[in-house]
Amino acid sequence: MTSNNTHIQPDPLDGITTRCHRLLLTGAGGNLGKVLRERLPKYADFLRLSDISNLGDARSGEEIAPCNLADAKAVDELVAGTDAIVHLGGVSVERPFEEILPANIQGTYNLYEAARRHGVRRIVFASSNHTIGFYKQGEVIDSKVPTRPDGYYGLSKVFGEQLASFYFDRYGIETVSIRIGSSFPEPKDRRMLITWLGYDDLEQLVKRALFVPKVGATVVYGMSGNRDHWWDNRHAAHLGYAPTETSEIFRAQVEAQPPLPADDPAAQYQGGAFVKAGPFGD
Repeated sequence: MTSNNTHIQPDPLDGITTRCHRLLLTGAGGNLGKVLRERLPKYADFLRLSDISNLGDARSGEEIAPCNLADAKAVDELVAGTDAIVHLGGVSVERPFEEILPANIQGTYNLYEAARRHGVRRIVFASSNHTIGFYKQGEVIDSKVPTRPDGYYGLSKVFGEQLASFYFDRYGIETVSIRIGSSFPEPKDRRMLITWLGYDDLEQLVKRALFVPKVGATVVYGMSGNRDHWWDNRHAAHLGYAPTETSEIFRAQVEAQPPLPADDPAAQYQGGAFVKAGPFGD
C-alpha cells in the first residue's frame, strides 16, 4: 500500500472576487500596456487608461485620461475615484538619468502620493529584472538579495520598489512589484529563453497581484515556466502564481542563431545588453 503525501496548496484566490469597480492602467500605450488593455477589462467595471501617447477612442467600459506622470496635479486627478492601479507608465528602456527622473522617479512618487490621498489600497508596480542586472548569468537569486541595478532605468525600478515598501509600512498601501523578465510574443535570444514571460502568465501575475489578500510589499519575478531559471520566487509563494507557459517551444529557433561571444558582457550578466548602455552625452 502506498500513500500520497503530496500536499496541494489551496489557491489564495479561491472564494475571492477578482473584479473591482474602477481600475487604472498607466502606460497603456506601451507594448505591455497594449497587451493588458485587451486583458484587464474582465477584472473591472471601468478601465481607466493613461499615457502621454495617443490611446485612440475609448471602447466600451474604458476611460481615456492622458497624463504626464511628472505633473503631480494631473496625477492626483488621474487617480481620483480608482480602486486599484496597475502602474506600467514611464520610460521603459535605458536612457540618460535626466530622462528617467521625471517619469520613473518623480512620476512614481506622484502616483503613490495620489493613491495615499484618495484611499487606493492596492498597486501593481511594473518593476524589472534590471534591478538585479549585474548578477552573473547562471547565478540563482531570490527577491531578498541586494539589488544590483544595471543602469538608470534599473535604479528607477529599485526606487519604485523601495517606495512601495515605505508606503506599505507607513500608510498600509499594498503593492506587488513584478520584476518583469522579457515579456514579448516569443523570446528573441538565448538569454530570453530564461527570462521570458508569456502574456498569459503576465495576465495571471497581474490578476494575482491585484486580488490576492494580504500581500504587503511583495516582490515577485515575472517569468514563465522556462526550463532554465535564475530567479527563485519562494518569497512570493503566497501569490499562488503557477506559470502555464514555457520558452521551450521556441528553443530550436533561438538556438539556430549564432551565440554572443563569451566575453561579451551581455552574455555574462543577467541584465543582458543593458549592462553596456551609456555613458550618455560624453
